[in-house]
Amino acid sequence: MIRVAAFGDCHFAADAAGSLRPSLADLAEHADVLLLAGDLTRVGTPEEASVLAEELRDVGVPVAAVLGNHDYHSDRAKEVADVLSEDAGVHVLEGTSVVLTTPSGATVGVAGVKGFGTGFPGAMCSDFGEPEMKALGRHSHDAAEQLESALASLPSSVDARVALTHYAPVVDTLAGERLEIHPFLGSYHLAEAIDRAGADLALHGHAHGGTEKGMTPGGVYVRNVAQPVIRAAYRVYCLDSDGVEACA
Repeated sequence: MIRVAAFGDCHFAADAAGSLRPSLADLAEHADVLLLAGDLTRVGTPEEASVLAEELRDVGVPVAAVLGNHDYHSDRAKEVADVLSEDAGVHVLEGTSVVLTTPSGATVGVAGVKGFGTGFPGAMCSDFGEPEMKALGRHSHDAAEQLESALASLPSSVDARVALTHYAPVVDTLAGERLEIHPFLGSYHLAEAIDRAGADLALHGHAHGGTEKGMTPGGVYVRNVAQPVIRAAYRVYCLDSDGVEACA
């Protein structure tokens, strides 16, 4: 069994300093890896990332993350990623993957991309019409293709495979959000990529008013780990041959 701790949408800034660290103090007793599903900062500055990095330093398990839309707001996403990587050892993914080795020696392959929100069948944007609309649709397709490629690049020998995004891959985990904003919260292209490449678990954030549990059409478990949804600093999921369950 592999225990995956995850959260997203902590929206860290200077006034949050010290608020997360106590919850992570004994993380290694409860989890084998920690995955972060984006919106890690409030407006995407390296200064905010530095505050979060201090909370994440030396948590005792490997950490991987994707960035979210808030982390891009100040056009300094690379600096945000560099701070998290250099100051806290976080593997920040964007169309890339990493194999994390747990303290027990098990391996977790994580493929990550921020993704984008163009919606789901019946209420979605398409790459047709004005250049701006075509660019939006193309960006969504590109993100999904990057995720699929990153998943496919993982070694077949890993013990578990996780798709990590900020935007939702399925509509299930948006239940509770206004229907009008679903196209801004996720894209079915991500689920298609996950199903084609294969994964044991898909994690996302972004949908603060959504629902925790969902599943792709191909049967991959999806979990919305935005902190307003899980109502905790993090949630731990146990992966084994029987599927995915929240750990006690």
